[in-house]
Amino acid sequence: MHQKLGGSMKKFYIASSLKNIETVRFVSELLKQEGFIHTYDWTLNDNITSINQLKDIGKKEIDAVMSSDFIVILFPAGKGSHVELGIALGNGIKAYLYSQNDEINDFETTSTFYHLDEICKYKGPIEQLIQVILKDQKTEDISKSSDNSSPIKRIATGFGLK
Repeated sequence: MHQKLGGSMKKFYIASSLKNIETVRFVSELLKQEGFIHTYDWTLNDNITSINQLKDIGKKEIDAVMSSDFIVILFPAGKGSHVELGIALGNGIKAYLYSQNDEINDFETTSTFYHLDEICKYKGPIEQLIQVILKDQKTEDISKSSDNSSPIKRIATGFGLK
């Protein structure tokens, strides 16, 4: 199945911390199997030894976020992920936040930005996150093509989004 939604292949970026490399790769593979295009796989970077390498990676990550139709942020997420979330929000790019343990809603550690209407939050099995994204992206495309309204901000609460 290929997601030729809106006339072209939908593109995504995944932000997370180095602790989540295997989960990032797993989610990327599931989305690519559905026909989405991963804009940049930062998990392939290794043996970084200079500021210039970090600068180059930073530029690639900015470009990847900017060219994405949506981003996925897997918690725990580091400071780079939060910068990428800001880039996405500032440019009207849909963001999906995923947490296994609901840390997104922990009042002591949450961010105001996690609770904006432009953010879809999900807690539950990672495989179901993919189903949420698929349904949401399909619904968004239908909405855009039928009435050119603004993007859908949430999908059914039955999927665990708040």
